Amino acid sequence: MADVPPLPTTLTLEIVTPDRALVTEHVDEVQVPAAEGYLGILPGHTPLLASLQVGELTYRAGGRTSHLHVAFGFVEVLPDRVTVLAQTAERAEDIDVQRAEAARARASERVTGRGADIDVERARVALLKSLVRLQVAARARTRA
Repeated sequence: MADVPPLPTTLTLEIVTPDRALVTEHVDEVQVPAAEGYLGILPGHTPLLASLQVGELTYRAGGRTSHLHVAFGFVEVLPDRVTVLAQTAERAEDIDVQRAEAARARASERVTGRGADIDVERARVALLKSLVRLQVAARARTRA
């Protein structure tokens, strides 16, 4: 009988946007907003590729939990690695709350305005992104 390799005990998490590599870290657990809902990923997870949606990505390393706002792209999961290729990603502590609140107000106005020249789907996505950014920023404030 062939030797079975041991299961990994941590994951290497990489979060990359078109602008920069945001995270490269060894972690214990990752939760990712995928197209079909949130994925909880632990070391030894079955390989998969999924579309990334607008949402909050969390990861735990030891006793510390980190939160990021992510939007669109892909996540690749391997037994010992999670790679997130996001259109946008932002750490909780880097979110400008006043700017996010202003974006939320503008998007909300566009969604409810329903003018002929309004792209309602685009406005809905902008509203969702601003709400998630505010939620993620609030997590950073409650930890401080």
